[in-house]
Amino acid sequence: MDTLVIASTEQDASAVEAVRTHHTEMAGKLTALARRVASAPDPATALAARDDLVQWSEHDLVPHALAEEKAMYPLAHRDERARLLIDAMLAEHQLILGLVEGLKAAGSQVDAAAEARALAVTFESHLAKENEQVLPLLASTPEVSLAGALEGMHELLGGHDHHDDTGDHGHGHGQGEAAEGAGSREGGCGGACSCGETDGAELPELDARTVPHAIRHATIFGALDAVRTGSGMVLVAPHDPVPLLKQLEDRAPGAFAVDYLERGPESWRLRFTRVA
Repeated sequence: MDTLVIASTEQDASAVEAVRTHHTEMAGKLTALARRVASAPDPATALAARDDLVQWSEHDLVPHALAEEKAMYPLAHRDERARLLIDAMLAEHQLILGLVEGLKAAGSQVDAAAEARALAVTFESHLAKENEQVLPLLASTPEVSLAGALEGMHELLGGHDHHDDTGDHGHGHGQGEAAEGAGSREGGCGGACSCGETDGAELPELDARTVPHAIRHATIFGALDAVRTGSGMVLVAPHDPVPLLKQLEDRAPGAFAVDYLERGPESWRLRFTRVA
C-alpha cells in the first residue's frame, strides 16, 4: 500500500520520501540475505550466509531501530492518537532484536532459515506501519518538524557510508557495463565471467514485475546490495531496464557485470554479477 502523505511543509514531504526509500532498500537487502540462507547448497554455506545477515543486522538494522527510538518515536508518542501504536512498535523492536540474537545462535541451516524468514517478515510488517501510519502522522502535524528531527540521521535517511563486513561493500553500488556493455552480450557469459554459471538458473531471482512501480528501483538496489563479490542475481523486468542500469552506473561504476538472458517481449531477464 502506498499511502498518500499530506505534509505540512515541502521539507517534511521530502523527509518522508527519503525514509520510505531507505526502508524499501533495507527490506530488499534483508529479503535477499534471508533467501541466501535458505537456498544455500550446504550447511557450511548456509551458516556463512547467516553470519552475513547477522553482521548486516548489527551494522544497519539495529542502528536503524535505535535511531527511530531517538528521533521519531518520542515525537509520535506525544500524540495520543499514536501512543498505543508507538508502544507496540517499541515492543516490535525488542522482537526484532530477539530474532537477530536467535539467528546468531542458530546452529543448523533449518534453524537459521527459519529465524531469517521470521526476521524478514517481522521487519516488513514493522516498516508498513511506519510508512503508512507513523510517518504520515508526523509529517501532517504542523507543530512537528519531521525534517528537522531527522536531519543528519543517516540511519533513517540512508545514503551513509559505513563499515560492512558482508562482502557487498555497503550501500550504493552500481554496475560497470550498463546500456553499452550489457547490450552487446546476449544469452549468458559464455564462461568468460567469474560467476560460474551459463544461464543464470541457479542464481537467486527477483521478479520486479510483482513489485509496485513506486518502490521498484529501491527494492532492486536493496537486493543488489546483498550480492557478494563473485556471485550474482537474476532480475526479471517488464521492460528493458535501461534507466535502472544508468542509475546503477551512477551509484558506483564497475561494481556489476550485466548480461541479458532474455529480451522480451513479455519479460526481460538480466544477470547481475558483482565483480568488485
